[in-house]
Amino acid sequence: MSVPRWTPSSEITKREAYLLKRLVRTKKLFRFLREHRLDLFNDAFQDELASLYRDTDEGKVPIPPAQLAMAVLLQAYTESSDAEAIENVVVDARWRMVLGTLTNEEEDPPFSQGTLQRFRQRMIAHDMDRRLLERTVELAKHTGGFDFKKLPKTVRLAVDSRPLSGAGRVEDTFNLLGHAARKLLECAAAIADREPNELATAVGAATLASSSTKRGLDIDWNDPEQKADAIKKLVAQIDRLEQWVRNKLGDQADRPPLSRALETLAQLRDQDLEPDPDGGGAPRIRRGVAADRRVSVEDAEMRHGRKSKSRTFNGYKSHLAADLDTKLILACGITPANKHEADALPAIIDDLARYRERNELGELHIDRGYIASANIGALVAKKVSIIAKPWRSHSALHFTKSDFRLDLSRLTITCPAGHTEKVRLGTVARFPAATCDRCPIRARCTDSALGRGRTVAIAADERLQKTLRVAIATPRGRARLRERVTIEHRLAHHASKQGPRARYLGVRKNTFDARRLAATINLEQLQAAEAA
Repeated sequence: MSVPRWTPSSEITKREAYLLKRLVRTKKLFRFLREHRLDLFNDAFQDELASLYRDTDEGKVPIPPAQLAMAVLLQAYTESSDAEAIENVVVDARWRMVLGTLTNEEEDPPFSQGTLQRFRQRMIAHDMDRRLLERTVELAKHTGGFDFKKLPKTVRLAVDSRPLSGAGRVEDTFNLLGHAARKLLECAAAIADREPNELATAVGAATLASSSTKRGLDIDWNDPEQKADAIKKLVAQIDRLEQWVRNKLGDQADRPPLSRALETLAQLRDQDLEPDPDGGGAPRIRRGVAADRRVSVEDAEMRHGRKSKSRTFNGYKSHLAADLDTKLILACGITPANKHEADALPAIIDDLARYRERNELGELHIDRGYIASANIGALVAKKVSIIAKPWRSHSALHFTKSDFRLDLSRLTITCPAGHTEKVRLGTVARFPAATCDRCPIRARCTDSALGRGRTVAIAADERLQKTLRVAIATPRGRARLRERVTIEHRLAHHASKQGPRARYLGVRKNTFDARRLAATINLEQLQAAEAA
């Protein structure tokens, strides 16, 4: 099988020259991409893209992969859907100029919407979206916008995150179970060559065929007793449908798509239901929220999340890592909303190590949420500077932790009254009640009852926290903290392109979206640096 190479002409035609003159003040990235398309998609990178088709059985690939990758970038830059991208290839001269299809004649699009979708799937499967982002960083040397001799040898990396609402519909327990059961019903009916309504009636699960689970149950939803009976009725109908599927469809129940529908139902039942101790073991809605609770049938990976005490959301967290000196985005990450920021840091550090040049970390500017990552201890041991705000003590009426003298070399803590106790990292230091009860400044230290001494939490990373507290107390330390404004600007720019809501379902596809948008932001940064 022959994978064609993209070889657009480097010679600028009269029509292209006219367009380039008009792209000086607006949509300047089209001009930049026309001028640097073969720098970005050089022979080595085109060979990497060609490798996406080595395992294909589709025969000859008529469209050069590099041309499709350029279309992916243009799609991100113009925020176009797949259908809009195909139309742009036909009607937008700027698209056609960059893709090398600009002629004086009307032409059909060089590729179809399906071709673009399949190429995106191949990029995801082979992590080529990450390589595309890396190539935009590697291109910086060839555009002349940066003097790499003046850059630090090590990278000063800043990382931050923002909420990203999921694309899946969030539902309560009744609707989650009903939605999942309806998908099982429709799948089973298609395999059995029967109508869903007819099958639902035959197995005694008419509620599952209704367009709305709550409409099918038809109760007074303000009555707790009716709601308790309704969940029992719904589960009983789901039980009958599952039993019919396993009895009548045999081995097919153990294979997709039936197996996936059954697994989804089992997951939802396990997380949202529990036996009612007062109802003879009949199911009831779980008291409290299950850990890692699934909130959507369509998107299995989105979760409940909390950005602050008062701000909640459903979906994902989008993470960006940028070089403070070049302002280029080096890595992206997507995690379910209930995951801690620290969970995203290992993949970001791994992505940085993949770069062929300037892949050694010198400084890490992060939000406090990332400090809990296991990577932080290893980075500190390698003498990487961690720049972050320390955790604060919130007591305004009593002595705070900063009023205690902590000696981490001797592992001791001394209270404001002069009493010293031994400490261990990652535990709670306790001052004896007998000492605290007779202390003359007890009222300024604690309001606990007599017979109970003062406690002070000692973090596992207390040495790092002490370093951060010392740094923030100096003008230079506070100035270094302010340098992370770069990542805040990059994150805001990325958010303006991606929007508040995820385009796709699932972590991996949304990671692809984050990376291609980051690649366009990098290219805009290169264009601006070159023009300066």
